[in-house]
Amino acid sequence: MQFATIKMIPLAGAVALALAGNAAADDLVVKIGHVAPISGPSAHLGKDNEDGAKMAIEDLNAKGITIGGKKAKFVLLAEDDGGDPKQGTAVAQKLVDAKVNGVIGHLNSGTTIPASKIYFDAGIPQVSPSATAVQYTLNHRNTAFRVCANDGQIGGTLGRYAAQTLQAKKIAVIDDATAYGQGVAAQFSKAARSTAGVNIIATEHTTDKATDFNAILTKIRGTNPDVIFFGGMDSVGGPMLRQMKALGIKSKFMGGDGICTEEGLPKLAGDGLGESQVYCAEAGGVDPSGQKAMDAWRASYKKRFGVDVQIYAPYVYDAVMTMVEAMKQAGSSEPAKYLPVLAKIKYQGITGNIEFDQNGDMKTGTMTLYTYKGGKRERVSVIH
Repeated sequence: MQFATIKMIPLAGAVALALAGNAAADDLVVKIGHVAPISGPSAHLGKDNEDGAKMAIEDLNAKGITIGGKKAKFVLLAEDDGGDPKQGTAVAQKLVDAKVNGVIGHLNSGTTIPASKIYFDAGIPQVSPSATAVQYTLNHRNTAFRVCANDGQIGGTLGRYAAQTLQAKKIAVIDDATAYGQGVAAQFSKAARSTAGVNIIATEHTTDKATDFNAILTKIRGTNPDVIFFGGMDSVGGPMLRQMKALGIKSKFMGGDGICTEEGLPKLAGDGLGESQVYCAEAGGVDPSGQKAMDAWRASYKKRFGVDVQIYAPYVYDAVMTMVEAMKQAGSSEPAKYLPVLAKIKYQGITGNIEFDQNGDMKTGTMTLYTYKGGKRERVSVIH
């Protein structure tokens, strides 16, 4: 497999690696790495992430940030991991070799976790905007952080919602055999089972590249579940919903943030989306007091890139800004100097207050619960 070459993305376009080309001789060049799947089935989510990083870099350069008394020139080194763990570790090493000051990413838990060892060994801070597997921050690697809720919080919330609000008694669970899919499905099952009278009547597995689910769904149909939970991404969840409709399955369909896309799932599911049939939770969310700022940011994003936000772009933006805030407070962009500041940071971002616990997880794991009506995603509630 060929690996993507490093792309340098400064304020307004590509520039060769000659240390940001147009930066003044006495400027401090700060290289921020970003990794997401720009190819493969989750490429639409990876592009969303990369664009969030681009927007942050552009805004930082427009503000004229100073670090330790020097004007900083921020440069984005963007990499494609294809959602593949081997490719993820390869590009992680490329960023380390390029001597980046910090890394934002990866998108998927399955690539984020193995890459985190490489960044840890190099002492480079890593902030993931979207990797939710609990194990990511439990590896005793003090360079690993995330700005979203983890699978325990997301899966647990959805499991309780299925049992208590949707009054589900019989639940079937499917995962895509990835670290993310298995993790969020396990946490969902654990929470659902904690409610008296709830039974997990089927547990099935597919892959993150599968397209035919008829055998699994036909088997599940015979159990007549109230809810089918899917641990995976919208690229699989969408076609699964189409096939559920074709088989006459009318169960509620639930999933984590991987399926909870604004445009992707409706497009992929088509008329299988149904009306208030799908429930999902996004890792993060703003209260009404912060909605105006979020709406303004989303409008700016659409104006800049010509498309709506998928899911994670605002969290990528906040991840970049939080990392740079730590550099500013530390008076240095050197990883060893700003890492301790990052661990104790308090930053008010567009996605809410960002503050890490001793593991690098968010202290407040806010989530937003959604359903879909009329082919559009509709917010149900923000849960703390």
